[in-house]
Amino acid sequence: MAPGSRCCLLLLLLLLLGVLGAPALGDPGPLEDVVIDRYYIPKICLREAQMGDFIRYHYNGTFKDGKKFDSSYDRGATVAGVVGVGRLITGMDRGLQGMCVNERRHLIVPPHLGYGSIGVAGLIPPDATLYFDVVMLDIWNKNDKLQITTLSKPQRCNRTVENSDFVRYHYNGTLLDGTPFDSSYSKGSTYDTYVGTGWLIKGMDQGLLGMCAGEKRSIIIPPFLAYGEKGYGTVIPPQASLVFSVLLVDFHNPKDGVFLEHLEVPESCKRRAVTGDFVRYHYNGTLMDGTLFDSSYSRNQTYNTYIGKGYIIPGMDQGLQGVCVGEHRRVVIPPHLAYGENGAGEHKIPGSAVLIFDVHIIDFHNPADPVEIETVFRPEGCNVTSRHRDFVRYHYNCSLLDGTRLFSS
Repeated sequence: MAPGSRCCLLLLLLLLLGVLGAPALGDPGPLEDVVIDRYYIPKICLREAQMGDFIRYHYNGTFKDGKKFDSSYDRGATVAGVVGVGRLITGMDRGLQGMCVNERRHLIVPPHLGYGSIGVAGLIPPDATLYFDVVMLDIWNKNDKLQITTLSKPQRCNRTVENSDFVRYHYNGTLLDGTPFDSSYSKGSTYDTYVGTGWLIKGMDQGLLGMCAGEKRSIIIPPFLAYGEKGYGTVIPPQASLVFSVLLVDFHNPKDGVFLEHLEVPESCKRRAVTGDFVRYHYNGTLMDGTLFDSSYSRNQTYNTYIGKGYIIPGMDQGLQGVCVGEHRRVVIPPHLAYGENGAGEHKIPGSAVLIFDVHIIDFHNPADPVEIETVFRPEGCNVTSRHRDFVRYHYNCSLLDGTRLFSS
């Protein structure tokens, strides 16, 4: 048979099938299973929804002609439930499995995997094929634990957060899909509270433990360690996982005393400062995160005061005890020995702030000190010595106690 004849015969056969009512080539006939179109898949997918997972999602439900029969958006609330355990229609149970957070899918659910030949009175007719547009917002499981990721950590870390510590931290809080719900940065102040005493949600109480001042963490908290079935107000829906990006600014314990670090102590130290001494010293004052709040160097003038008499904050009164002239010392002062809950606005010291002073002792004396004489050279055969009202000629070098030269003849 010639090629042209074969072509004509095929066309006649197709036409005859169409007349007899056979399915067209583009019509697959009744669907056997749910049809899944993953039309948006996020670049990062930490986990996929599996059978038994608790999920939260939004959806629009329509018929083939586009007529809407239901929408979670119209109700203003996400749908939450367990996937793959028969609590949803079979087509939805199958269509949601394997989804990532923020993934979007089109689902076509045939009648036998939807509401079948019965339908839903007044809403879904019998034998209706259902079309769902779904976005996954949250996935968690009852076996989940807190997920902590250290984003950055300072090289120097003398102590980490423990239960009963008072902490000051900044945070950004989002839902698992990235929707922000709160931020301390937008309020312009840290969040200040005790750890491990029930003032925070359980997940945050656990997530802050072991942090260093200046450390940054990402903390993912499942709902049962956050606000659970009730959610919180209008910003955190029920059964929502929470993501906190935390920067620990400061922490201390109410039982803390002054912490001293001897950075440099001169070899020669004839006397150490005691209560009642008048001390001249330079200092840099910083917060625990390194923020400079005051410096005597910037004024080019020492700070001069009596110690142990209440003229300065209690922590510094304690921290300057026992210093030597020329010593460099770091004094770490908890807030209850500094400016307490109120802070000191003029010095840019927030409430409940730990203060760090790097101190250089220039000199000190006591008002009761006598003149101190040290003979460094005396000639042999000295029979005559100076007396009161004698006229003398002498050379001199005059310096401060730290060795700074002032005058010289």
